[in-house]
Amino acid sequence: MGDELFMPSAEELWPWMAAESAAWNVQDRGAIPVLPRHEIEPWALLDKDSSCSFKPLLDATLDSLGSNIPEGLNISFDESKGPVYIDPRAIVEPGAHFIGPCYIAPEAVIRHGAYIRENSWVCWKALLGHASEIKHSVLLPKAKAPHFNYVGDSIIGSEANLGAGVILSNLRNDGGQVILRSGTHRIPSRLRKFGALIGDNSQLGCNTVTNPGSILSPGCMVHPNTTVTGVFPNDSILD
Repeated sequence: MGDELFMPSAEELWPWMAAESAAWNVQDRGAIPVLPRHEIEPWALLDKDSSCSFKPLLDATLDSLGSNIPEGLNISFDESKGPVYIDPRAIVEPGAHFIGPCYIAPEAVIRHGAYIRENSWVCWKALLGHASEIKHSVLLPKAKAPHFNYVGDSIIGSEANLGAGVILSNLRNDGGQVILRSGTHRIPSRLRKFGALIGDNSQLGCNTVTNPGSILSPGCMVHPNTTVTGVFPNDSILD
């Protein structure tokens, strides 16, 4: 990419959401974040102080729905910070722990030993697997974090998959502001915690680590054991 500044929009990262959100059947498939009607920096969706953040949408959804813990689930939960809503049609295995506010959509799958922390939005048919942790993040419909994954302050696109052991690192070692890298350009994010924005249909191989502020456009392929830093266009192959 050289000196060229490349930065995908939210619509370009998640074309599925951009196309489907207006016609989404909430009753059958549950709620999903809705992209703002004006152009934004895509990481603004993670900025709790921004009106474009997904958090106010999550809070509004939970204000409408309230708390819901289906009977018969062998789980633990903490609603001291906000409600935990688990749709009755979600598949939740024993041993998962939930901290509100969080929302689990119809047909989402939460496997044994998963850790769902505050401000997590697991959409329709998304998967959070064994010993995987999510915090202040969105798994868009059919996104998968199935084995030993950490998803912090991130958005994972539809049909994207994190291989076993993939870590989306969200905090610099020095605790400073996350700076995005696009070619030779450096873009301040204004965020102290910012993991990754993963576009639709991207595939991350086992034991990949994304450094804070990484952005993968749709269709990227990351080979196993790769460390990812920067912003990448559609269909990039990283090794």
